Amino acid sequence: MHPIEHSGLRIAPPIYSLVTEDICPAVGIDADEFWRAFASIVHRFAPQNIALLDKREQLQAQIDQWHQSNKLDFPKYKNYLEDIGYLVPQGPDFAISPKNVDREIAIQAGPQLVVPIMNARFALNAVNARWGSLYDALYGNDVISEQGGAEKAGAYNAVRGQKVIDYGRNFLDQAAPLKEASHAQVNAYRINNGQLELSLTNGSTAVLDNPQQLAGYLGSPDTPSSILLKNNNLHIEIQVDSSHQVGGSDLAGVKDIVLEAALTTIMDCEDSVAAVDAEDKALAYGNWHGLINGTLEESIDRGGKTFVRRMNNDREFVAPNGQQLVLKGRSLMFVRNVGHLMTNPAIHYDNGLEIPEGIMDAMITSLISMQDLQGSSSHSNSDAGSIYIVKPKMHGPEEVTFTNDLFDAIEDALGMDRHTIKVGIMDEERRTSVNLKECIRAARGRVVFINTGFLDRTGDEIHTSMQAGAFALKAELKTMAWISAYEDQNVDVGLACGLKGKAQIGKGMWAVPDNMADMMRVKIGHPKAGANTAWVPSPTAATLHAMHYHQVDVASLQDELMQRQPANVDDILTIPLLGDTQLSAEQIQLELDNNAQGLLGYVVRWVEQGVGCSKVPDINNVGLMEDRATLRISSQHMANWLHHGICSAEQVMETLQRMAAVVDGQNASDADYVPMSTDFTNSIAFQAACDLVFKGLEQPSGYTEPLLHQYRQQAKDSA
Repeated sequence: MHPIEHSGLRIAPPIYSLVTEDICPAVGIDADEFWRAFASIVHRFAPQNIALLDKREQLQAQIDQWHQSNKLDFPKYKNYLEDIGYLVPQGPDFAISPKNVDREIAIQAGPQLVVPIMNARFALNAVNARWGSLYDALYGNDVISEQGGAEKAGAYNAVRGQKVIDYGRNFLDQAAPLKEASHAQVNAYRINNGQLELSLTNGSTAVLDNPQQLAGYLGSPDTPSSILLKNNNLHIEIQVDSSHQVGGSDLAGVKDIVLEAALTTIMDCEDSVAAVDAEDKALAYGNWHGLINGTLEESIDRGGKTFVRRMNNDREFVAPNGQQLVLKGRSLMFVRNVGHLMTNPAIHYDNGLEIPEGIMDAMITSLISMQDLQGSSSHSNSDAGSIYIVKPKMHGPEEVTFTNDLFDAIEDALGMDRHTIKVGIMDEERRTSVNLKECIRAARGRVVFINTGFLDRTGDEIHTSMQAGAFALKAELKTMAWISAYEDQNVDVGLACGLKGKAQIGKGMWAVPDNMADMMRVKIGHPKAGANTAWVPSPTAATLHAMHYHQVDVASLQDELMQRQPANVDDILTIPLLGDTQLSAEQIQLELDNNAQGLLGYVVRWVEQGVGCSKVPDINNVGLMEDRATLRISSQHMANWLHHGICSAEQVMETLQRMAAVVDGQNASDADYVPMSTDFTNSIAFQAACDLVFKGLEQPSGYTEPLLHQYRQQAKDSA
């Protein structure tokens, strides 16, 4: 396919036709005017983008040289980072000032999903996960024990069902307690003069301890089919139907408890997708187009039956005062653009240069989102009239300033008011986390989200400090002072910059999607840390994690946290090295095995099948959610140990080959899987994995994208 030339751009047909024939007409913009404006932005900002990447490399070279020439002395090291501009001076206090921010971001606290935008089924499941069945979430996983005849396999198990019902009643007692009674005693509900009355098994009547928690109902006031409650700005729906299989066995006829769950979803164009060319980018943009205009749908085959999945409608209730109450039926969507590093062959400029992919993402996803601003979508996203873009992997305030200026130019080109495009800053790179206040300042008029990312942050830590010495074991990295200081500082700085009541302060992913019992024990730590959102791997996990935000009033907790001593940036700058610790040969080999197996398990699907995020079995056959962030830390950790002589190149290669056979065995049932161990020399995926380790020192910031894209394109060309 020959590219289309327009205004100095050479645009691949899949992108040109999508934008020109579908998107521009939908938003009422002349396509020629759009491409002219786009070309102007590319020619203005692409050189700045390149200069910022050069600055990254210059700083890295200076830090490498310092470590090679100096024994690590913290005061001298910190002074040097200040001298070279890696650490910037901290300015006066300020408060962010975004306008027109939706309540799901500013007011409510709850789970956040992150899904690959190229998978329409995942995207639809996520956007529809705003409401989730608590009974389904509990019944199907390990939160409810299978002991005592409560097995979950097979047909409906009434013993297990009763355990689910009991769990649900205990949750209601915590989230919406009754005055001198328990929800387990209720046998009927009614609405009387705008108040909820509950008949009990002993013949008495109970009321809510806080009557204001009644938000609405459905059906007759005397025999409502639905009771809507509210706690900590989150809704709980008790659904009543005694003819239902579950409701028929329930004292009060309750068939389900439905929770408001995934308040927001990040539709991801970055770490969880494998988008290497125009065809891939057109799929990503096409799905965003369908999500924004409400037309995206997917045919699903299940049990021999086919049905079409679409976006949910809004939900309607009767408020206690008799007025109509309409609640959003869908998760509020962000779109995560790629970072500043990568280019893409979908568009060329200036004598054949590939376009910086982040500029292309920003321009086209914003163009698509105009449909929502114009009210032309059948399913609105932002009721407040904003576009939400998460921007990952920015290094320091200069790069945030660049993003802010780029968004200014896009708003001007598309005729939007200033700061219509909001930004989420991923605090996942070292130069951002140690300069977080100034990063937020650089986009203070549009910041609505900051988030920590342990894996990318660790990958950048290793690469930045590669020459400082060998790093500690991966499991120990999570327990050292630098990471807790990093997590605490994200909250401290966010609150100090006025994010409370205006923006999200987020925490990272629960990576073991089949282990929900542990998630329920551990992930409550995220709201307890002052985060008003945290990432979950599935709609089921969103429903379960939502219960944590009923247990923790994050807004009140944030008020308390603002009084504590802020985390110290010196702790964050402390490099988590192995130091004097002596590792045994067995410890070294186990760490290499773990890193290599996870690396290969992810890379082989990315390169051969174009799967950017999936549940990959680890070395113990436990399914873990893997994306490029997990790959970055594994590859950089192995490269670091190899560089400092903890292991040899021969040992690493033997480990990679042995683990390739293990991964092949774990994927033996996948008909589309391409084995690696049968022909190491010609396995594209195996060669990619080797390069990620053996060329790890030379990868920019330790990122995996350049090599993954190279080998994925090679695999597509050879298919």
